[in-house]
Amino acid sequence: MERGNRYSQRPTDVYFYATCLVDLFCPEAGMDAITLLEREGITVHFPEDQTCCGQPAYTSGFANEARAVALTQMRLFSEDWPVVIPSGSCAGIMRHHYPKLFADEPQLKAKAKALAERVFELSEFLLNVLKVQWKDAGKPTTVTLHTSCAARREMGTHEHARALLAQLPNVNVALQHHESECCGFGGTFSLKHPSISSAMAGDKADALKETGAEAFISADCGCMMNINTTLQKRGDAFQGRHLASFLCERLAPKGEKA
Repeated sequence: MERGNRYSQRPTDVYFYATCLVDLFCPEAGMDAITLLEREGITVHFPEDQTCCGQPAYTSGFANEARAVALTQMRLFSEDWPVVIPSGSCAGIMRHHYPKLFADEPQLKAKAKALAERVFELSEFLLNVLKVQWKDAGKPTTVTLHTSCAARREMGTHEHARALLAQLPNVNVALQHHESECCGFGGTFSLKHPSISSAMAGDKADALKETGAEAFISADCGCMMNINTTLQKRGDAFQGRHLASFLCERLAPKGEKA
């Protein structure tokens, strides 16, 4: 389903939905994402009652619990502003699966669909709605990209992130051999099948390192944490960064022409 047509003109305000992982484990990524939005002249609103999007319950088969969580989140966004999310997997469940959760409740389904039309993953919003044009102020570097399989499949986040990085002439993006493969996190999958998850994370870490990149970039904190923990257990200094933080560090001050 095509998205973004409602925002052919740049909005002045957005809601920022941080996700529970960013809130609890990667707050700096959330703050950097807000900085990227604000430097484009956007007023960012952060509903303080936001919690989990409901994805763990939904993907574990607990539809009633997922509906309760989804309904609470849907009530947060009363103004007709875009909802920007620094995670493709969380954005994907709100855009594609919230309407399914309320398929048998016409009024709630209509509200879920209306919200879905306003949901954007961060890199998608920067690229397709704000149409950012940036100047690279960083030193030459080589990075590699990891995109969560959910974000890749449902939101096309790998394409959006690649297009943003392509605007930075001093950044070389090396391709990894296992780019489309899962890192083993998979939300509750890593808890239910730890040995399988660990092996998958090891394969992914190997593939990222084999590129010769200085670091890997990801737009999803769950994957980033899983791979970083695997590398840390090995005593490896090679680590991942959230896309928002990487971009914040490299961009020229606002006002300089691209």
